[in-house]
Amino acid sequence: MSENRFDPVAHARAMRASGFWVDKSFDEFLQQTIAATPDKLALMADRADRDTPKRLTYVELGDMISRAAASLRRLGIGSGDVVSVQLPNWWEFAVIALAAFRVGAVVNPLMPIFREHELKYMLGFAETKLLVVPKLFRGFDHEAMARSLRPGLPKLAHIIVVDGEGPSGFDQALLSGSERLGPPPVGEIGALPADRMAVLMFTSGTTGSPKGVMHCLNTLMGCCIGLAGRFGLDAGDTMLVCSPLGHMTGFAAGMLLGLKIGATVIFQDIWEPKRGVSIMAKEGVTYSAGAATFLADMCEAVAAGAAKPAELRKFLCAGAPIPPALIDRAYRELDLKVCSLWGMTESLASTLTEPERALEKSSKTDGRPVEGVAVKVLRMDGSPAAVGERGLLKVRGAQMFLGYYKRDDMEPFDADGWFDTGDMAYMDDEGYIRIDGRIKDIIIRGGENVPVFDIENLMFKLPSVLSVAIVGYPDPRLGERACAFVVLRPGTTLDLAGVQAHMAEHKVAKQYWPERLEIVADLPKTPAGKVQKYQLREIAKAFAEPAQKASA
Repeated sequence: MSENRFDPVAHARAMRASGFWVDKSFDEFLQQTIAATPDKLALMADRADRDTPKRLTYVELGDMISRAAASLRRLGIGSGDVVSVQLPNWWEFAVIALAAFRVGAVVNPLMPIFREHELKYMLGFAETKLLVVPKLFRGFDHEAMARSLRPGLPKLAHIIVVDGEGPSGFDQALLSGSERLGPPPVGEIGALPADRMAVLMFTSGTTGSPKGVMHCLNTLMGCCIGLAGRFGLDAGDTMLVCSPLGHMTGFAAGMLLGLKIGATVIFQDIWEPKRGVSIMAKEGVTYSAGAATFLADMCEAVAAGAAKPAELRKFLCAGAPIPPALIDRAYRELDLKVCSLWGMTESLASTLTEPERALEKSSKTDGRPVEGVAVKVLRMDGSPAAVGERGLLKVRGAQMFLGYYKRDDMEPFDADGWFDTGDMAYMDDEGYIRIDGRIKDIIIRGGENVPVFDIENLMFKLPSVLSVAIVGYPDPRLGERACAFVVLRPGTTLDLAGVQAHMAEHKVAKQYWPERLEIVADLPKTPAGKVQKYQLREIAKAFAEPAQKASA
């Protein structure tokens, strides 16, 4: 191999030697929990369309996985086959995912919001052999959509439908047989090698072009070990997974983490804030994770009279930098330590603020590298950035993805294993980083770089502002001007003069003030809650001066 190219074999050897790749399956930890506490509640699944949640003990969950694994093998699903799962946060997701791992298949989590356009591409590109969908979810007929796509997907051999009827119904297809395919003996990895692709997840599409990200059991396990260690999580915890299982926050930092440590895992399929915090209060939830929007919703629900989740002690907040005002509010109103995290589909949970320093650091950083992960900030010329200097963020380590599926033309790592995140960041003198936009997030107005995140956070402090995103639009004289897209709290108003008065009150340089305000019903987001600023930039192009547009 060329000295100038990344060597995955050497990387794997280094990760094993340092103890960050453990070559273990989730089956091994599941068996240990079943042996120790078979009747402990493993999974509770709350469905908005049902009055009573589904509850499974660890021994019941283990038996369902064994039955489903035997059924998958009978259907011809085995090593390397792709099982796509387009389910909400339902218990069936956990059963099919762990059963697929057991037979050596690849799990491809898909968001329920995807429709024909996205699915035709993703299922075809992945060469999906089995697709699991709900019959209906939020009034949409997923079964009909899946069947309409099948003629154009020659590799798709099976469609299984949760709540479906007949042979293709989930219960009949996977759980009705008497045969069991049990886990391999403790200490043996089983059908799925720990360094081979186990999960294929498409990027969220903040740039509009999803790519297939490949993870293995070792990288997923590295994520779980890193989070459990930094958070101090163990079998005594109860976790609410309200972030979608179709995204790594829900799938890896929620479901897999909880089952790996033997905790009780609670799924909520539709995020309704009042119901969510009520579940937290009733079930004694100690940990949850999600984007800042979930945290804001929780605060609003409790302020409106919902029961306060008294046992909730840690919240992992990921997806975007958290407004400091929201962190302060969560601590003041919920007695909750919000731990900031930065990660990507490619690098999972890379930096995290530990609970002991959450109040001090989460409001101004996105954490420090978890064990097995390293980050660095570089100037555009490749030289190291100074402490506090904004630059390009790079990451490497135990949680890094294997590469992009079917994209041998893309080399995501440099020779030393560093991955270019595309994020801009700065680092403090203790090694904590702060995400400061993406390369494409920069607004350059009259030669000055507008500190977009800082201005967004200032606007968030306005009582009327529920959410905000600032993007640039073309200007013939200054190059770019800033437009603020704002979602207002119900019953409130805001105009540009009010925004500018707010900026003046906080003594912000006028060059940084938004020069246009657009009130919108909602901001376009990825399934993970990240604002899709590229869509806002397209909208904002219409605000350019006529001369600028004519010359474009």
